[in-house]
Amino acid sequence: MLKQRLNEQWEHYRGSLGGVWEVWRSDKLQNHYNVPWESVTLPHTYNGTDVMDPDHKYYQGQGWYRNKLEVNNPYPKGRTLLHFEGAGQRTEVYVYTEKVDSHLGGYDEFTVDITEAMERAKEIERYVGRVPVAIACDNSRELETIPSDASDFNLYGGVYRYLNLVYVPQISLAQVHVETQVDEVYAQTAGSGKVKVRAKLYNPDQLAENIKLTIVLKQQDGTVVGQKEISLPAWQDEKEIAAFEVENPHLWSVTDPYLFNCSVALECADGETTNQERFGFRTFEFVKQGPFKLNGERLLLRGTHRHEDHAAVGAAMTEEMLREEMQLIKEMGANFIRLGHYQQSRIVLDLCDELGILVWEEIPWCRGGLGGSEYRQQCIDMLTAMIGQHYNHPSVILWGLGNENDWECDFDHFDQQEIRTFMKALHDLSHELDPSRLTAIRRCEFCKDIIDVYSPSIWAGWYRGVYTDYESSCQTAFENVDSFFHMEWGADNLPTRHVEQPFTGFAFVKNTDDGVTDERDGDYLLTGGEPRVSRDGDWSETYFCEMIDWYLKSQEKMDWLTGAAQWSFKDFATPVRPDSPIPYLNMKGIVERDLTPKEAFYVFQSYWSDKPMVRIYGHTMPIRWGAEGERKLIKVYSNAEQVELFVNGKSLGVKQRDSQDFPCAGLRWETELTAGDYHLRAVATCNGEVVSDELQFTYQSDAWGEPAEIQVTTETLEDGRVYVEVGAYDAKGIFCPDAARFVRFGLAGDGKLLDNLGTIRGSRQVQLASGRAGIYVDPTGGLPAGMTVTDFVSAGGPASSLVSLTQGNSAVQRTYTSVVSVACEGLSTVTAVIKVVK
Repeated sequence: MLKQRLNEQWEHYRGSLGGVWEVWRSDKLQNHYNVPWESVTLPHTYNGTDVMDPDHKYYQGQGWYRNKLEVNNPYPKGRTLLHFEGAGQRTEVYVYTEKVDSHLGGYDEFTVDITEAMERAKEIERYVGRVPVAIACDNSRELETIPSDASDFNLYGGVYRYLNLVYVPQISLAQVHVETQVDEVYAQTAGSGKVKVRAKLYNPDQLAENIKLTIVLKQQDGTVVGQKEISLPAWQDEKEIAAFEVENPHLWSVTDPYLFNCSVALECADGETTNQERFGFRTFEFVKQGPFKLNGERLLLRGTHRHEDHAAVGAAMTEEMLREEMQLIKEMGANFIRLGHYQQSRIVLDLCDELGILVWEEIPWCRGGLGGSEYRQQCIDMLTAMIGQHYNHPSVILWGLGNENDWECDFDHFDQQEIRTFMKALHDLSHELDPSRLTAIRRCEFCKDIIDVYSPSIWAGWYRGVYTDYESSCQTAFENVDSFFHMEWGADNLPTRHVEQPFTGFAFVKNTDDGVTDERDGDYLLTGGEPRVSRDGDWSETYFCEMIDWYLKSQEKMDWLTGAAQWSFKDFATPVRPDSPIPYLNMKGIVERDLTPKEAFYVFQSYWSDKPMVRIYGHTMPIRWGAEGERKLIKVYSNAEQVELFVNGKSLGVKQRDSQDFPCAGLRWETELTAGDYHLRAVATCNGEVVSDELQFTYQSDAWGEPAEIQVTTETLEDGRVYVEVGAYDAKGIFCPDAARFVRFGLAGDGKLLDNLGTIRGSRQVQLASGRAGIYVDPTGGLPAGMTVTDFVSAGGPASSLVSLTQGNSAVQRTYTSVVSVACEGLSTVTAVIKVVK
């Protein structure tokens, strides 16, 4: 198999067309009725920024892509394929105007054979042998498909994962599965391992010729541990082609993710092709009414979640972005991830294998109820595809069958028994396709007896109860199922918002009497319902860190716990939260949407990471406040045995770490603060290694009143951007560090706001965080005073003969001027003028 990514030379049009002929009409007829196309690079989504537009719902509809491919298949009678790693949500593929294939589903991979259509298109003289390919994607709302539009994530449109051009001979390998079995695991060591290799052919011409197969197993260092050559006639469906026994195989684990390689070379009359598959040996067990074991030993699953979503690009994350994110998850100390709520990129699964991160992956049957026959068939098809495509990954331990399937909304009927029956069918199908793994769901109490592993809804300290209810809530749920595994906990937190005293709800929210802290319909709303921290709290990083601290110290002593996974590693876009402090953002992340770590990241590290670390809380808190001489808490998070804290060069003493000494595992100091500047330094010793951290802040002791004005400042950065920041002040000009009103940035002139990113400094509408808000500006990046649409023959306009001779001359300097306005609720709007000569 020869494969190349098709990333470049694509053009895109967002909108519907009257037909596929409109894609190519301008190649023959250059007239005003052609639509404008823009150059893009794949992966690409046409919702990269509009999902974070505070003023409009994101676009849902058609989007088109076109390219003229140069195709050179080296096989004399070979097949030419387009392999999609993911495109959403419904896709049609055309060669010129001929529809070749279509696919339903935004997350599973699919392949389109363009061989015959390509040959017909090559006869079109104006394309000079190139192959015109058009792709229509559509993410329009549709009740009879999954996932539901009621889901707490965007259903992106576009070719948002990699697209590959693939050449294979007339007969090739469609799929190779490597099944492993380990015997006699003791002390993380296996006596022997068995391997079965199964393969499915791609043989569209139904040729009956003999083929030769060479199967080779190699260890991670390249040592061959098994080899077989066979010749046999071409076959239908999946067939076992080899079996091996490996003595004392090196086991895959979260600390030593050891991978083997299986190569299958196929030789037919048309040529040879090879498939490479990685695999690993490992055992796992969810002990009934007990913990989780990997390779025979108890392992506390320390997890998080992720959506395929990133600032500026949405779901169209590059391999580099994916690698950076997964590496951060590992550096946090996680050994488990739930991929919510759909099959994710093959790159993510490869990285989980390499990094040692166990996986729960699920189909997007998420909320809404249960539709008709086509709806159910899509669930079946996507489960079959997910298991088939990700079967060989040793990191995968659970196949998820659904999420929040108790959430009624998409249909006028909601039959629990009907959902149970279908859930049982999916459970049985999963075990039929893959007997080696277990099934799981989250939050559907009336189905919890059907699947193998169940997670109830537990949101102690956010949607219900207080965070000290966490352990009792888990205990109650644990006693009601055979295998309990807690998915989704956390709190929304606006980056850089810090408070001196977080709202915990202890004084206003009742402790639960029955140990139940589930999220119920409407709890995510910011109005109505019972008192709860999610509605009444401060949404600060301070509270979130305190909650994490309590959860993680509790989990350490719950010896019966399989594990838990925080929701979610990264802030992500969602259409159902327009009233968030950054509109349309679920901000429960440990990092921002652009992967900037929040303070919470380091709290997790202090409990989970083996790498020595120390972090003083408050790196993004330049102002602390209180009365003159008030005793203030300074918090340090570290995995070291002991930490010494220095304030303005003077030691406040050494503290010993004790994970059960809440908060901060005992690493906290009290000291009197008076108005002025402070420098903090923490020095930690961990296994003989010394690490340190330091920060500076100003202590404000002046009391303030209600905000009366906002003041704006600008700062030009080395890369040419300008940072515009506003702060809230009272009538006496005293800074208001607890101000939390919404502000809105606007711009007129030559520049543009770098907005719709879903980050604290990349959003034009945002709440003040600790009295401040800011945004970056590109001072020369605005639209020109001219036509931006150039596709039409008349785009120059009737004044084209009068254009100045200096137009477009980059050597001529000019002044670029922008006026940035900042409006704040109840206060006068302020402006700042930015001038750049370039």
